[in-house]
Amino acid sequence: MIFNSITWNPNEILADLGFIQIRYYSLMFVIAFSLGWYLMKQIFVNENKSLDKLDSLFIYVVLATLIGARLGHVIFYQPELFKEDFLQVFLPIRTRPEFEFTGFSGLASHGAAIGILIAVYLYIRKFKDIKLLWLLDRIVLPISIGGVFVRLGNFFNSEILGKVTEKSFPFAVRFIRGEENLTKNVAIRRTGAKTYNEAYNLIESDPKFSQILDTIPFRHPAQLYEAVGYIIVFIILWFLYWKTDKKNQPGYIFGVFLVLLWTVRFLVEFVKQSQGGLESAFNNVLSTGQLLSIPFIIAGFYLMFRKASSTKAS
Repeated sequence: MIFNSITWNPNEILADLGFIQIRYYSLMFVIAFSLGWYLMKQIFVNENKSLDKLDSLFIYVVLATLIGARLGHVIFYQPELFKEDFLQVFLPIRTRPEFEFTGFSGLASHGAAIGILIAVYLYIRKFKDIKLLWLLDRIVLPISIGGVFVRLGNFFNSEILGKVTEKSFPFAVRFIRGEENLTKNVAIRRTGAKTYNEAYNLIESDPKFSQILDTIPFRHPAQLYEAVGYIIVFIILWFLYWKTDKKNQPGYIFGVFLVLLWTVRFLVEFVKQSQGGLESAFNNVLSTGQLLSIPFIIAGFYLMFRKASSTKAS
């Protein structure tokens, strides 16, 4: 598919029911968790595990993903929030410089990964008949496909933007929303609109505001690159589990997951706009996302190599 330099300007709210707003980002999370539960159900049934244990696992993972992802983002990318706007760390609001409902945004996949590992550890302490590596080898299937929908949610939210590219680039996308110099308040002020949605729509369609539109650069759709990479990771993991005997080699599938998924993340970071964080401490040679991905990749290779060696020895 070639985008042919599209302009992307969706309202992040899919439906406003008055008492509740359905946002694309939230919907993508619901799909990711629902599909994850379904995939794990197939695995539990295939291996004669009690579905009651699956329900508990689902709760552990959902809470760990959301809490870990949010704390990971704040710790790695916005630690100043702990002092400047503490409520924003845990709630879908901003209180400074003015109160605003933001929805749940600013989630880091590295934080989610750490959170899930902690949740799995706590889970196996409760259900002692389930082994750590057995569970990790299987839970990575829904996690990898879930990552696809999370990145689609980022795309609909016009967040985690890619670096600037030429308009002629086949996949170039111009994000009306998401640019730091065209925030909601700025868009309203420059167009005179009453709401930010009206403002962004005017910028896209009204010739009077073509000068504003012309200042918005075309970018790599890094969110979609990453989503496609995660689809490939899921297909490989699905094949390893269902079509080979690698699921009987504890830690192997989990190791493959760590290597592939975080390699995808590492590579996509080359075309992703800097999100700040740790990179300045390393002379900006690698991004924060790349620095945080390296330990996961090393751990993945260790698990694959260690288990392969022990298998040969036996």
